[in-house]
Amino acid sequence: MYQFDISAGTKADLYRDLLAALDALTADERDPIANMANAAALVWEYLPDLNWAGFYRLVEGELVLGPFQGKVACIRIPVGKGVCGAAAATLKTQLVEDVHVFPGHIACDAASRSELVVPLTRDGTLIGVLDLDSPEPTRFDAEDAAGCEALAALLSERLD
Repeated sequence: MYQFDISAGTKADLYRDLLAALDALTADERDPIANMANAAALVWEYLPDLNWAGFYRLVEGELVLGPFQGKVACIRIPVGKGVCGAAAATLKTQLVEDVHVFPGHIACDAASRSELVVPLTRDGTLIGVLDLDSPEPTRFDAEDAAGCEALAALLSERLD
């Protein structure tokens, strides 16, 4: 359905294309699980050097595993614990170059070396997080954070 050449163009071009694809995939669908599933698959397919891409949903005060691509994952994460919990508690993107030095990191996959977690919010209220893991240290940068924040902002409005 979508073909991107990740070796051509800039990272900004890639995130622009991902945002357009996510917009098209979710424009007429209101089911949150379906939209998170397609978003996880899209990110997994087109962002290089990932070993996990997916979502945790806020359910009764804790983060609960949602749609994802990659190895099996932790099912529940308390808000405030690990990188996902820190993003949920602060409502701020967490860009961790080396997860082994992040206090309280939760190692669902020992191969993960870096992580990017973006809160999903609507009207200032947390509804979940987008979580990306990589086996490469320093895989994520400010451009990845900005691109994923744009994806999260669009998706947050389509998670009824």
